[in-house]
Amino acid sequence: MRMDAKLAVIAGVIAVAVGAAGYGAYALIADSAGASSGASDDSAPVKTGPPTEPEIEATARGFLAAWAAGKPGRAASFTDDRTAADAALTGYRKDAYISDVTLEPGPRKGRTVPFGVKAVISYSGQKATWTYESSLKVKRAKATGRPVVAWQPSVVYPGLRKGDTLRTGEAEAPPIKAVDRTGKELTAKGHPTLRGVLSTLRERYGDKAGGKAGVELWIARAEGSARAGGADGKRSDKAPDETLKVLSKGTPGTLRTTLDAKLQSLAEQAVNKRPKAALVALKPSTGEILAVANSPADGYDVALQGSLAPGSTMKIVTAAMLLEKGLAGYDKPHPCPKYATYGGWKFQNLDKFEIKNGNFAQSFARSCNTAFITQAKKVGDDALGQEARDVFGIGLNWRTGVTTFDGAVPTQQAAQKAASMIGQGSVRMNPLTLASVASTVRTGSFRQPYLVSPSLDDRQLAKASRSLKPEVAKQLRNLMRLTATAGTGAQAMAAVGGDMGAKTGSAEVDGQKKPNGWFTAYRGDFAAAGVVLAGGHGGSSAGPMVSQLLRAGG
Repeated sequence: MRMDAKLAVIAGVIAVAVGAAGYGAYALIADSAGASSGASDDSAPVKTGPPTEPEIEATARGFLAAWAAGKPGRAASFTDDRTAADAALTGYRKDAYISDVTLEPGPRKGRTVPFGVKAVISYSGQKATWTYESSLKVKRAKATGRPVVAWQPSVVYPGLRKGDTLRTGEAEAPPIKAVDRTGKELTAKGHPTLRGVLSTLRERYGDKAGGKAGVELWIARAEGSARAGGADGKRSDKAPDETLKVLSKGTPGTLRTTLDAKLQSLAEQAVNKRPKAALVALKPSTGEILAVANSPADGYDVALQGSLAPGSTMKIVTAAMLLEKGLAGYDKPHPCPKYATYGGWKFQNLDKFEIKNGNFAQSFARSCNTAFITQAKKVGDDALGQEARDVFGIGLNWRTGVTTFDGAVPTQQAAQKAASMIGQGSVRMNPLTLASVASTVRTGSFRQPYLVSPSLDDRQLAKASRSLKPEVAKQLRNLMRLTATAGTGAQAMAAVGGDMGAKTGSAEVDGQKKPNGWFTAYRGDFAAAGVVLAGGHGGSSAGPMVSQLLRAGG
């Protein structure tokens, strides 16, 4: 028994110091909680129903006492997954070099028991105290009827997910001092929404920025913890590691990014006004990423890695396809009926509006769904995907310098093909890809977005196989300008002015009362796109966010 291990239980129940003199108390706690002792009464009925208050308290005390005492196997016996719990608690001491563990339970909340952790990290002569809060939940095991801790890696530390481990040692990558395009430092404290981006930059470029590694405690993320493409253009199966505690500081190397600190702050202010939103800004002439923001800041990176139906903002790509195929023209007559049927599905416009004797420009500006659905029978199943890939660079494995998802427009048939033409079905985008779509319209050619200069690591940026035809690019810009001045984007763009264009979108999501609201636009050599999850109409939800950035950066 480790003499330095101890447990403090505060909720008025018990206080135990586990050492040479405390073993008897520890054993009493463990046995009273029902840990397996090798004997059982097969004739006793298996208990059912939620665990009782005494069972919850005894199970929590037994688990925490064994953990504090450095008995991972014993602690694991109080859980519903002994193998995983034993491995995690063993690694807590052996791989993370954590000792002198004190655990203090707080007031129980139903079956959940919160607790505070105070421990010492010791590695190669370096020491640091580590404190944090966690919790456990007690349930009844169906097979045995015993009350047990419902095991999750987050019991050990809230940031742990399945397969993650805690490690202490010399950092795998030296620290970095990330700076914006003007040399201003970017920190997670100053820009909370960049925390994940900064972690990725350190992991990928720490050894190239010229710094020296220190000693740290970190979360080593598991393979399969990321869902999007990596900076090298290949599929990344691993989320960036996360530093939790620095025992000795390394020497950071300076890494210049394409971000603009002023615009970054504005983007963060804009998304923070919404519960769930994301925003990206680009420089169309180069593809440089100027701002990336998500709300909540500690949530999933929807801005760069999101995979969502883009709604009517996809009509930019679809319009390009129709214009190139001669199936539409800016001022050519074009149908916009209340309803249109294709592949057995009946599609309609918002509030079932129609435009009688109208042209394609009017249909685009008002975001007429049926104007696009009526053309589905005239194009091949793979036509939209080809346009998205060959002209707009969608799905070409972008090498941005950080983890991103570069969109997907799969080949679809029948009704799904028609749905894809208006940004539903299996089409998937995010603010980064849609800001790029707007940028491509603005310049006429796809320029792959990036956050770190490719010259730093000699990576090759993705290239589309062709540019927009000049006449098509001109018509697209006119269509987006009409939308921004007299269409669904007019209200949001009213204060922008200048050489501008916009497109709104609303994407239905199963089980969600309101659609996701999308908006993408450009002004001069500045483009942006945003989404407000469950925000409703894109013009009124995401539009003001994008407009705010355009006025500052355009």
